[in-house]
This record gives sequence, C-alpha cells and structure tokens, in this order.
Amino acid sequence: MENAVLHVADVQKNFRGLKALSDIDLQVMEGTTHAIIGPNGAGKSTLLNVCIGRLPPDSGAVVFDGEVITGKKPHEINQMGIARVFQTPEIFPDLTLLQNVMVPAFAKRDGSFRLNPLQMVSAQAVIRDEAEHWLTDVGLKEHMHRTAGSLSRGDKRRLELAMALVQHPRLLLLDEPTAGMSRHDTNSTIDLLKKIKERGMTKVIIEHDMHVVFSLADRITVLAQGRIIADGAPDEVRANPKVREAYLGGNH
Repeated sequence: MENAVLHVADVQKNFRGLKALSDIDLQVMEGTTHAIIGPNGAGKSTLLNVCIGRLPPDSGAVVFDGEVITGKKPHEINQMGIARVFQTPEIFPDLTLLQNVMVPAFAKRDGSFRLNPLQMVSAQAVIRDEAEHWLTDVGLKEHMHRTAGSLSRGDKRRLELAMALVQHPRLLLLDEPTAGMSRHDTNSTIDLLKKIKERGMTKVIIEHDMHVVFSLADRITVLAQGRIIADGAPDEVRANPKVREAYLGGNH
C-alpha cells in the first residue's frame, strides 16, 4: 500500500489580501511522480516555496514523512530529505560543473551549505566519484571542468538537477525542469526522470509542457487562481472539462 511522503493540509497563503493559495489539500504518494499544473499565477511555485520553508503558510500545515515541517528553515527541511530544482537555476557560476555538484554532496554530510566551495580542490574521492556519476547521468560529464556560468540555460537546469540528485533526497521537487531546453534535451530529461523513478524516488513536478507532464506523471493536481480544480490520474485530468477550459485547451 502506498504511503503519503508529503501531505499539504488545508494550506492558505495570502499576499496583501490576494489569495495565492486557498484550502490546498493534497497528498504525494511514495514512489510516484506527482505533477502540479495550471496557468501562470495559479500558485504553483508559491506552493513549492511553502513546502520547502521559503514561505510560511497563513494557515494549514505541511507534513513530510509523518512529521510536521511547517515553521522549519529551508536548510533543515533539505537535511530531512527534500531537494528542489528551481525555476531559475541556482548554481555557482564561477565554479566548475564538478565543483558545483560536490558542494551539495559535502553540505549534505556537513549539515549546511556553509562549506567553502574552494575546499572542493582537496575533496574526498568518494564525493568526486559520485559527482561524476550524476554529471554522467544528466549528460554533462564531458563538460565537468567548464565553469557553470558558461553553460546554456538548458544545461544549467541539468546541472542543477545533478546538484539535487547527489543529495539522495527522499522527495525531489522540480519547478519547470525542462524550461529553456530543446526538444532533444527535453526528451533526454524525460528519460532521466523515468530512470530516477525506477529507483523509487518520489517527485513533484511543476511543468507547462504537457508532453513532459503526460510522459511522467502518475497523478496530476491542477491549480487555478490558488485553488485545486482537479486532482487525479492523467487520463481523468485530461478529460476534465474544467481543466480543458482553464488550462489545457481544446488541442490536448
């Protein structure tokens, strides 16, 4: 029987009177890929920010692996086993790709991200090998000695994915993981995320590309104006007239 790794329980979030999230209640089951979709301004990124502690909810709670994490700091939540790939890649542009991936690997051991990145020069072989492994998985191994700031937007996103995976998270949150990628790179990312799923990692994905969503998702939650308007299996959501009207359109 599946267990809920993440439970967002009756969460509300307001910004100066604007209801960004209203009565959000959803469960992400262990080992699944759960997509959250909706038009711009629907509250998707706000929801992820609440889940990782970047934004406090006005009411409700976030429960991870049976423990309430509402009120915890982002680095504490990260240490508990939640990693996130951001909508705008958060990398160290002056470090090499290899060093970028080694930083979170060390930080996971150290308990914070305060480690001086320059210490990567004398990094332990096991950390280096693991970083190279994930760079290989995301298709960036041949560029591992380049500085990260020289990468294309799509490659920066793949680098950030490697930086998340090296932490071995229990739950991986991805905010538009294929944004800025070519169709070829998008398909490669889909294949990679499918491989990660086979390893049992639970994922929440925010994505506008419906090809990505329907290729990966076991369950889809649809937001509109800060509220859930549909939640269910991909075929159910695809056929839901409210979803088609609010987001998918007649061509999907």
